Amino acid sequence: MLAWAQESSQVSGTVQTEGGKPLPGATIFVRGTFIGTSSDREGQFALKTSFENGPVTLSVSFVGYQSREVTLSGPDNAVLVQLKLNPTLTNEVIASASRVEEGILQAPVTVEKVTSQQVLRMPPPDVQVGLNQLKGIDVNSASMLLNSLSTRGFNSAKSERLIQLTDYFDTQSPSLNVNSGNLLGLPDLDIESIEIIHGPASALYGANAFNGVLLLNSKDPFVSEGLSVRVRGGERSFFDGQLRYAKKLGDKFAFKVTGAYLTANDWLASNYQATSTQVQRNNNPSSSTLGYDAVNRYGDVGGYTFPATYPFPEVRGKTVFMPGFTEQTLVGNDDKAKSLKVQPSLSYLLTNSVKITVGASVSRGTASYQSSSRYRFKNFGTNQYHGEIKGDRWFLRGQSVQDFGNDSYDLTFLGAFIQNSPIPGAVDAQGNPIVQTYAQRYFNEYVRTYTGNRLAGRTDAQAQEAAVAGAMPLQLDPTSPTFANLRSQIIKDATPGRGARLNPSSLLNEGNAQYNFKLGETADLIVGAAYRKFRLGSNGNLYSDDNSRIQNHEVGGYAQFTKKLVDERLKLALAGRVDGFKNFDAAFSPRASVVYSAGDKRQHNFRASYGRAFRSPTQLDQYIRLDLGQALLLGNVGSGFQGYSTTTGQAIDVAALQLERLSTYEIGYKAALGTNVAVDVNYYRSRYNDFIGAQRFIGSADGSRPATLAAGRVLQVWTNADQEVRTQGAAVGVTYAVLPILNVAANYSLNVLDRSDVQDAEFQTYFNTPKHKYNVGFNGVALGHLSYALNYRWAQGHEYGLPFAVGKLADYSTVDATSDIPSPSSAAPCRPAPLIYLTPTTYKCTEALR
Repeated sequence: MLAWAQESSQVSGTVQTEGGKPLPGATIFVRGTFIGTSSDREGQFALKTSFENGPVTLSVSFVGYQSREVTLSGPDNAVLVQLKLNPTLTNEVIASASRVEEGILQAPVTVEKVTSQQVLRMPPPDVQVGLNQLKGIDVNSASMLLNSLSTRGFNSAKSERLIQLTDYFDTQSPSLNVNSGNLLGLPDLDIESIEIIHGPASALYGANAFNGVLLLNSKDPFVSEGLSVRVRGGERSFFDGQLRYAKKLGDKFAFKVTGAYLTANDWLASNYQATSTQVQRNNNPSSSTLGYDAVNRYGDVGGYTFPATYPFPEVRGKTVFMPGFTEQTLVGNDDKAKSLKVQPSLSYLLTNSVKITVGASVSRGTASYQSSSRYRFKNFGTNQYHGEIKGDRWFLRGQSVQDFGNDSYDLTFLGAFIQNSPIPGAVDAQGNPIVQTYAQRYFNEYVRTYTGNRLAGRTDAQAQEAAVAGAMPLQLDPTSPTFANLRSQIIKDATPGRGARLNPSSLLNEGNAQYNFKLGETADLIVGAAYRKFRLGSNGNLYSDDNSRIQNHEVGGYAQFTKKLVDERLKLALAGRVDGFKNFDAAFSPRASVVYSAGDKRQHNFRASYGRAFRSPTQLDQYIRLDLGQALLLGNVGSGFQGYSTTTGQAIDVAALQLERLSTYEIGYKAALGTNVAVDVNYYRSRYNDFIGAQRFIGSADGSRPATLAAGRVLQVWTNADQEVRTQGAAVGVTYAVLPILNVAANYSLNVLDRSDVQDAEFQTYFNTPKHKYNVGFNGVALGHLSYALNYRWAQGHEYGLPFAVGKLADYSTVDATSDIPSPSSAAPCRPAPLIYLTPTTYKCTEALR
């Protein structure tokens, strides 16, 4: 506290371009402290600092310009800082790749950075969807607002091989292990930057930073003050309103409150092709009059299989399926995509170089999700509470997250339970009351009609047509009050085997710490530790937690040594982390990297790295217990399973889950070729061992082998492949600033899966990634005020699979276009935001600087 007793002096000045034009929104920091501010509409700034310990260095930066440092020997109220244009963004600073600040050109691994300006210019409702314009990144969209990110393959709705952080806090749902895009993340107005690491990062981030890290950095209320408001509207009844207010209270306190509300007509899935026989083994083709299980129909249950002794051989062993209900029918009025986020925080400067921040995030959202089934997340949400105390070279962080399923439900269960509900007032042929379900009535009528037609001499095709025509009217009418009542009743019921409600509520508590030891002028040693504990709860309708919460924990420690040589052109780094788990053996994750900077301005940067990572199976993989009807999904952390192959009928053993292991070699080149061209090229080769994938077999729920095939049922568990899975790929990105009115950006990505050593053809890797993909984009500023951006993206068709469905995607492409104009500045005290160009409905208001 003595630092605050020292006399503070004012420093003020102006930030301009080389041409003398003011730069509003430039960031000014006193180096080595948390004292900072931003420039106003005229490029002017003012802050207080102490010269008690000698000269003070100001660090001045602005997106799209080269940063500068200015050293002051004493108070100065006429500081003039002019920044040079850098349209290729090659001078950006990142902290994610090495957990310390470094220039993006010198990063030891492939990493991308997206600025706050770029975030606000992305057209999609979810900012993460816009990241697919970057090389090597794939986005999975289960619905309008629920998206997940992946790098280097294995794309899925869960994105379990990439961790997502906000201000270094994990934002996954503890119950479902879902990285739900930005549905529960930061509002766009509060995003300072986004950093994406490609490839293994377990050495610094833990076992699940397997194929990458997505880091969202929020804005500092000490620097970005004022009121920001954004309103957007569009087709599908789309409305997006966001607000951010930040204020400094004296020299030591600052707070901010951010809120966002989005609503739109969600897009609902409508793929009515036949579900792959990899998922529904006894399925029929989509043209079959026996019926079939469609991808996005639910309740199309297969309830009757003609026995081998049936008198007509054409249908022996074939299964009859009900018509089922479409997603739109079952979702009904729940078809709105919604997102509500409220995020307050308070920061306090204990000293100039020690800051304490506490905050909360309350988020609720409605969207669709798919993995083992198709789910409607209704009012799904999380409550997050976090705190951090941070110094110049160290930090302590902790958070607690609890999620809530609220009114969410499983569409597969909903459709099936409606079909298997008792028919009110059902009677037999003699008029006696009986217990009969809609499914039983349908199948009885189908078989009766088919058999009667065959006995009457009609062909198999004629009999099937007559049977389906006779049975179809017996499915419950979805427009009837009975259907509406059943739907409501089943959605509200969370009883396993009877209700479709999915209402898990689990907790994740975690803490981590880090210290950076300076070993002279050219060496650093970082040490850190982390701990996390899960407390899983679902009342038995998702996990095997019938009596109490399931508790699971992980603990880890890491270190990184960095040394600069050859006039600081050569940077060597060695990092390693040890992680311990409740259910698995401890694992060691090393990383070694080298970066060499060549050229008179160190503009050519060559990098090479080797990293090894370990992936801990998700909490669902370890503890799930979910009966899908066609298969029972079970966790696999006990003693494994004994059963029979679903294809050969031979006895098999399924071992308990182990950690998945990855080794990756990477080389790359990143350069600024003059002031107008930037190039980034990388090639990687990865080897996956003990690869985690899904396996189906005939077995018993207790893990034992049934006495016969008929005595068991289809089980699905996650297990490890015996053979190695290999991938390789490359990516190249080029940015060329032709003129201020025209910047051209293009990138190409190659991802190749090699599973030639995997002998089990049924083992699913779910690579789900195009082999070839490219983006071509144009952006710039025209007429002195109008900014624009246009991007075309193309991806090659590929197989896409989840436990829910497997199919082939055709080639696909998208076009994104946006244009911005400056925000109005006529009504005091409003002024343009610290962004040169904003969307027409974006405004920023703040008090004039004192």
